[in-house]
Amino acid sequence: MSDTADGDMEIYDLKVTVDRIEGRSVCGMAVGDSFELTNSAHLRLPEGKHFCVYALASVLPFLAAKQRDLAPGDWLAQDSHFICPDPEERLVMKVERTCRRTMNSADLT
Repeated sequence: MSDTADGDMEIYDLKVTVDRIEGRSVCGMAVGDSFELTNSAHLRLPEGKHFCVYALASVLPFLAAKQRDLAPGDWLAQDSHFICPDPEERLVMKVERTCRRTMNSADLT
């Protein structure tokens, strides 16, 4: 994350998409299902869609880091796939940065 002279910071919006399901879909999700994380903390689902809370819980701890610039060579900067913990499903999600925005950190706390 880089700070500008006026105290603003730059942060990425993210899109998390079901990349593949290597087992059986027990939560009703399909390849291509997704959600977006925008404006630092706004979680958006496409109308009429859902996202499994267990899959969300497995990727959630990494999203704050993926929103920020990371050091070169940091494993999280290179890896973008995360797996749901359900061993029957083996749902694989891909996290992508969709845009970079400037935000005022005072507005976020």
